[in-house]
Amino acid sequence: MDMEYNELRKIIANEVVSLLFERTGAKIVPVAVSNRHVHLSEEHMGVLFGEGYAFEVLRSLSQPGQFAYKETVDIAGPKGLLKGVRVLGPARPRTQIEVSVTDTFALGVPAMVRMSGDVEGSAGCRIIGPRGEADLKEGLMVSKRHLHLSAAQAERYGLSDGDMACVKIGGERAMTLGGIIVRAGDGHEMEIHIDTDEANAALIKNGAYAELVGP
Repeated sequence: MDMEYNELRKIIANEVVSLLFERTGAKIVPVAVSNRHVHLSEEHMGVLFGEGYAFEVLRSLSQPGQFAYKETVDIAGPKGLLKGVRVLGPARPRTQIEVSVTDTFALGVPAMVRMSGDVEGSAGCRIIGPRGEADLKEGLMVSKRHLHLSAAQAERYGLSDGDMACVKIGGERAMTLGGIIVRAGDGHEMEIHIDTDEANAALIKNGAYAELVGP
């Protein structure tokens, strides 16, 4: 049922933004607010939960092939602890923890803004699971805001993978967000990803919309 709901949500969102573009030329994109989460390597899955542990999928996510597990871990830094951080799947080649700048203050680690997968030289932390712990020298980051687009969606909006974009968010605390990296191609679906700090600053939640206004 959850997968059917997400598919229906994507279809409706695509129809709405396509119609607006055709009628007004406005380049509207849906916004997803990304809470703190962890992508684990297969090695760390075994260390934290036990070899051969069967993770249980909680729900599918908006990006194709991505999902959230029911399982959570705790993240420890020099100054504090983040409890109940959701594990996302599938497994990654290297473990990666994505948090907000506010979270880095609580942990006592530097706020390293990175694109997903760029873990070299990022902050370290300890991950605590039900069956074990793992000390990471690097892997904890603040995710750089980015825009997912399929190949067709990118062509419609005149964008290519790796481009920079800028969006305007309306409302009581309207703001413009720049420095958005475009990730376009197979395996992507239209959606801007921002973190909870950015969403709270604009007073928006999942399901909000923004307008592309320039590079």
